[in-house]
Amino acid sequence: MGEKTAAQDEVKAAEGLLRAKESVLRGIRRVIIGQDHVIEELLIALFSRGHCLLEGVPGLAKTLMISSLARLLDLKFSRIQFTPDLMPSDVTGTEVLHEDPQTRQRSFRFLPGPVFANMILADEINRTPPKTQSAVLEAMQEWQVTSAGATRPLPLPFFVMATQNPIEQEGTYPLPEAQLDRFFLQIAVDYPSAEDEKRIVTETTGSKDVKLTPALTGAEVLAFQDLVRRVPAPDSAVDYAVRLARMTRPDSDGAREDVRKWVAWGAGPRASQALVVGAKARALLSGRFAVCVDDVKAVAKPVLRHRLVLNFQAEAEGVRPDALIERLLQDK
Repeated sequence: MGEKTAAQDEVKAAEGLLRAKESVLRGIRRVIIGQDHVIEELLIALFSRGHCLLEGVPGLAKTLMISSLARLLDLKFSRIQFTPDLMPSDVTGTEVLHEDPQTRQRSFRFLPGPVFANMILADEINRTPPKTQSAVLEAMQEWQVTSAGATRPLPLPFFVMATQNPIEQEGTYPLPEAQLDRFFLQIAVDYPSAEDEKRIVTETTGSKDVKLTPALTGAEVLAFQDLVRRVPAPDSAVDYAVRLARMTRPDSDGAREDVRKWVAWGAGPRASQALVVGAKARALLSGRFAVCVDDVKAVAKPVLRHRLVLNFQAEAEGVRPDALIERLLQDK
């Protein structure tokens, strides 16, 4: 009887997440036109307790999309504009000398940096040197910041969304593979369709003012993140996720010829984990408390595209990670 009641509670919670998703989508569609797949992948990353990297040319409303999502979730939002002269302490915070006005005693006080928020927009993260990029690593992986010998926890939920511009290379510092692997998803933001672009121009050149009301609280986001982890994943889905990740490795047994030809380094075990957790989040956001292989396939490209390191031959032949992943998905 107890197990049946627990199962019913899980199903009710899943239905609550589906209603919350619809509420968030209604709100964000009042601000963002099109880009439905981007919004869905953002929600998958958020409820999977992962971070995401958005890549797209300027002017595609990446910043507006992320700030609007923060308002809809009633979370503290912080935007960090990464520049070549940004220092690690500008991100994490710094110790300052403070003098008590009454006793005249002096002591050091920690002033938290912009990373102490729930949702962080790391804008143009590839414009800052590796030293500052690495300051974000501990926060993303451990949900804490170490400064002046003290470790300080970050507020939860904690979600980093970074953007980078793929068409400007001068004055940029490409993210190292170790840091790229910390991102749960890499989301490709494409140009809108002609119809969507017409709507964008019409609605943004008028006097329309949209006010967003929160659809979820931070506590509810944390509860849904825990719920995602409790979604059962059958062996068939787990086996497929592991096999798919292993298929990207050129030195693995039975690797495809095109993988051996074009891939320098394949995806690691963290990719297998992300495929399964992302599939769980997608299943819940689709109204199902069970994972299938199609859920794994649906999250394969955003999970794997930044974890594949293609060699010079692939670049010379114009091979893109998405095209290679599509080949792997068609492999029976």
